[in-house]
Amino acid sequence: MTQIPDGNALRGKRVLVLGVANEHSIAFGCARVFRRLGAEIALTYLNEKAKPHVEPLARELDAAILLPCDVQREGELDAVFRHLTETWGRLNIALHSIAFAPKSDLQGNLVDSSAAGFGLAMDVSCHSFIRMARLAAPLMTEGGTLLTMSYHGAEKVVPNYNLMGPVKAALECAVRYLAYELGPSGIRVHAVSPGPLKTRAASGLKDFDTLLSEAVERSPIGELVDIDDVGLTAAFLTTPYAARLTGMTVHVDGGLSIMA
Repeated sequence: MTQIPDGNALRGKRVLVLGVANEHSIAFGCARVFRRLGAEIALTYLNEKAKPHVEPLARELDAAILLPCDVQREGELDAVFRHLTETWGRLNIALHSIAFAPKSDLQGNLVDSSAAGFGLAMDVSCHSFIRMARLAAPLMTEGGTLLTMSYHGAEKVVPNYNLMGPVKAALECAVRYLAYELGPSGIRVHAVSPGPLKTRAASGLKDFDTLLSEAVERSPIGELVDIDDVGLTAAFLTTPYAARLTGMTVHVDGGLSIMA
């Protein structure tokens, strides 16, 4: 596992992380790095079934706020931001690590995907990020950073990624437009694109173990990244070191994405 440096690069910053499901979640890796660098953390959990898995992680991070948030449920995302407004009054960083597609659409060919399944995947995986941005912007009175998670299948065809390829491509495009629209307010927007990771969400992909082994073989570094690698990159993008970067898709994949 990657060593997380101690420091105070994010001391005094308030961070919302959406999408923690368990200790293997990319969102948790990011939250752990943010906390190690001094930030205050707010976490959300999907529902009551997920809550027992997230509560111990919230305690580990000394998270100031832990709230339910199912972006498919009307009003839950708005409720999170009402609570942030009442409790914190401001926000510096918001990270979106949420994606979903019905299993039948995810594991079938794109040409066979249903309109309902495609629409649901787009709403949960892409438009919820836009909704998050709309709610977060008024709290970022001193500027801030919005982050979301993508994958190389948005740019190139990755066998078995299927329906999620076009959905993540839309997400990356949304990042660019939001960067343009929110830039005058001092808000920077990025997509982070990790290499294959052993997460619960990724395990739903067909032949995912094959994808992992091929990633190791083809990566110039010759090993998989982990959730802390992703967190370190996400943290960098929120600091003054990246003050003139926005609208980017940043690959954290050991160089896998440069290979033919």
